[in-house]
Amino acid sequence: MNIIEINKLTHRFADGSLGLNEIDLSIEKGGFVVLAGPNGSGKTTLLRHLNGLLRPSAGEVRINGIPVSKNVKRARQVVGMVFQDADSQIVGETVFDDAAFGPENLGLDRDEVDRRVTEALQAVGLADVADRRPHLLSGGQKRKLAIAGVLAMKSQVIVFDEPFSNLDYIGIRQVLEQILKLHASGHTIVITTHDLEKVLYYADRLVVMDGGQVVCNGVPEKIVPEIERYGVRRPCAVRLGMEVESWLS
Repeated sequence: MNIIEINKLTHRFADGSLGLNEIDLSIEKGGFVVLAGPNGSGKTTLLRHLNGLLRPSAGEVRINGIPVSKNVKRARQVVGMVFQDADSQIVGETVFDDAAFGPENLGLDRDEVDRRVTEALQAVGLADVADRRPHLLSGGQKRKLAIAGVLAMKSQVIVFDEPFSNLDYIGIRQVLEQILKLHASGHTIVITTHDLEKVLYYADRLVVMDGGQVVCNGVPEKIVPEIERYGVRRPCAVRLGMEVESWLS
């Protein structure tokens, strides 16, 4: 069953340049999809259409069969996004307040908001810093806080835009472990990354974009041999003739 269906999605920016060119793509419920491509290929532009942060020039995105354009609020509940710059998502004075921002905007009563936030912070391991100022967290903790905010919204799909950028080794492990827990619990995961080594082992689909179009789409082992022609670096293990292994092993 497809939770996301993208049909002929086209986006033209205000300056007239074409960001997306008739994208056709479907994502199954519970899938783990890695989206790769060089800078400017359209990855982030595509992601921002999944919950209505950008509106298409043509075509449409359907979430559980309903066009995003028909109900943007619903789309943003179903599809949560963790941005590359975690600081840009911080809006609360405390960790708890920050994670509460989304459910509060849904108009939920205070008890329900508190319950959701408490569960979300426990799930990502931040319950013990609930009263701390978010900007004092480490890079990995800030990403986990962004994830908590998405969990508090009860999102079914969680989209990560370059989740490992600017993180040290410990932060990368923290975020990757959290992503894998989310997938194991039934969430659909979509990730854009230049660090294929870290996630390719876990992915069931690799999608490569170039020039605003999907140029490859399939199981990773069949796609990887072709990706360098589109400006994507192959994982080091593949270059050395080895299988890509779990980055956490």
